Amino acid sequence: MERREYYSLFETTRARGWLIYRVFAIFMFVAICFIWFYRLSNITINGEDGKPWASLGLFGAELWFGLSWLFSQALRWNLVFRKPFKSRLSQRYEEMNLPGVDIYVCTADPDIEPPIMVINTVLSVMAYDYPVEKLSVYLSDDAASDITFYALLEASTFAKHWLPFCKRFEVEPRSPLAYFNTLASKTYPHHHNHAKDLEAIKKLYENMKIRIEDAAKLGGVPKETRSKHSGFSLWDSYTSRRDHNTIIQILLHEKDPQNSKDVDGFNLPTLVYLAREKRPQHHHNFKAGAMNALIRVSSKISNAKVILNVDCDMYSNSSQSVKDALCFFMDEEKGQEIAFVQFPQSFENVTKNDLYGSSLIPVTEVELHGADGYGGPLYIGTCCFHRRDALCGKKYNGRSTNDWMSENSHVIETNLQELEEQSKALACSTYEENTLWGKEMGLRYGCLVEDVITGLSIQSQGWKSVYYNPTRKAFLGLAPTTLLQTLVQHKRWAEGELQILFSNYSPAWCSLRSISLGLRMGYLHYNLWATTCFPTLCYSIIPSLCLLVGIPLFPKIYSPWFIPFAFVILGESIHNLSEFLIFGGTIQGWWNDLRVWLYKGTSSYLFAFIDNVLKFFALSDSPFIITAKFMDEDVSQRYEKEVMEFGASSPLFTVLATLAVFNLFCLLATLKELVLSEGGVRAYEEMLLQVLLCGFLVFINVPIYQGLFLRKDKGSLPTSVAIKSIALALSACVLSKIFI
Repeated sequence: MERREYYSLFETTRARGWLIYRVFAIFMFVAICFIWFYRLSNITINGEDGKPWASLGLFGAELWFGLSWLFSQALRWNLVFRKPFKSRLSQRYEEMNLPGVDIYVCTADPDIEPPIMVINTVLSVMAYDYPVEKLSVYLSDDAASDITFYALLEASTFAKHWLPFCKRFEVEPRSPLAYFNTLASKTYPHHHNHAKDLEAIKKLYENMKIRIEDAAKLGGVPKETRSKHSGFSLWDSYTSRRDHNTIIQILLHEKDPQNSKDVDGFNLPTLVYLAREKRPQHHHNFKAGAMNALIRVSSKISNAKVILNVDCDMYSNSSQSVKDALCFFMDEEKGQEIAFVQFPQSFENVTKNDLYGSSLIPVTEVELHGADGYGGPLYIGTCCFHRRDALCGKKYNGRSTNDWMSENSHVIETNLQELEEQSKALACSTYEENTLWGKEMGLRYGCLVEDVITGLSIQSQGWKSVYYNPTRKAFLGLAPTTLLQTLVQHKRWAEGELQILFSNYSPAWCSLRSISLGLRMGYLHYNLWATTCFPTLCYSIIPSLCLLVGIPLFPKIYSPWFIPFAFVILGESIHNLSEFLIFGGTIQGWWNDLRVWLYKGTSSYLFAFIDNVLKFFALSDSPFIITAKFMDEDVSQRYEKEVMEFGASSPLFTVLATLAVFNLFCLLATLKELVLSEGGVRAYEEMLLQVLLCGFLVFINVPIYQGLFLRKDKGSLPTSVAIKSIALALSACVLSKIFI
């Protein structure tokens, strides 16, 4: 009897050059150990003048940097890459046997997340190359904005033309705005039918855009428009964003055949608007609460076994992403243990040299692949496909089966109005009281990075996850366009990661059997982000301060102890630069990323740590801050020219400017001594590394000096920040000369 050969729906390959990297990492660790030994053995030597504090400070910094580097190696030690086989999926499963997919798009503020951007994302996921009867799209509007609802209503009409157009001409990407922008940089289609249909669809889109933007400018939907749809009556009881009833409207559904077909007569995906109930006396748990309301409401309407969630700016850039994800879930051998498939979060507005390091190349191109090698990547809150039962708290018992057919029995017996009324109760503000929602079901509460802690809790229940980074990016969104936005975003991430370290899901001591050691170390690398502020500040202050007063802290250039310092500095720099260039970055982009790493370490992480301490003593409660998705024209022009945007007065900028000015004063004082003092060059030979480090800190801070002293535009640093930073830096220099 002939044996039937099994072909997996995806393959996993190990990164090339892994052995070379491991050898390099071993040599790097040996060099780090030599640095630790040197610092320990020289503490007493530097302490002869009664000032061992400098060597002790640097030893603490180098010890912590070394441990942080060691944790990060878990994310580089075993990189794996995935490749799905959609052709095998199509051969093995007929369309009627594919699982349903519920897609969640979340928005929270129409003022900083424009409705026209939101519906472009909605339209892009509605147009997936997937059976429409198995697609359901839900828009969660946490601002309960009638303008956002109006925009979605307009999109539901436009979709009747847009989806057939996408299928007819195999459009990519399927966000209307993104598609039209790609055409602007390409040759106009020569095919007569395509050109004719393109002009018609562009006109429909522009008219829709004008109506939505006019409504936004007016601050409300015109009365004549409101009278045409009964859904607007639900806003009659609306009080404010934090005080309103549940608003749910099923705009497209197969049970309403007169309104759910496109212009070619084919069904459209289900489309639902949801604004969960909010009351001032009940905590709404931000995005995590909105996602949990969506999980419950969608279980009543469509109850798909696969869930995709995306941020409102993160449109689909590939119509094949659903099938890519299903190759992992539906694989007969390994699919049953996979809880979620994480795609990278990529951005379309990143400048050529990535001014603010928004692409996070080391994370998306390297570290998440490394986490995948040890059982799965982190859940990063967007661009992620979930298995519904895993997200709802089910534990993996090792005997799960891929029973994708059972959901097809989900049949709605009631009409749409009754279904809307029944679903409202699932989104009320008191539904979760005395339940496991937010604790063991759905997204977890009590953490600023609710996505990461949710993924960690799922993995602690025995599930695995997969990271898939396709050549054509599956999703594209908008990155921060100012330095303050970037720093505030990283502050929230670092603060949330530190919260995880002391939570019930801490990778340091919880779920030791469920999560591998490598993945645990990877989580700890991120959890300890905030604590790296102290070694970064030490290395930004102590060497320059000691340079100012003539205290050497590093070995002389002709000493054998100079070798491990040189190896670590050059080896890590060359390795990081190589990663950037291999994955499409530039040398200037690497330098910009290094600058942002320094800025994060000395400001964002510092305030994240402080806020965690204050929160521990119940003295502070950090709010959830939404990153703005639009910018003024002058800000946009400076961003495109890669001119760093400051503009606002912030304690984050005060810290950065003070450190930059302090290092500038120290370097200028050193250069003065070298030029004017007899034997100055010889005196500073043994402090070469300190001079180079101080020079590096000055050179990398050039944008701050420009913002303080040279620029006159609105994006420069405010005068108040300049005065405070100069005063603080000058005081530090004078006091060090007096007391050290």
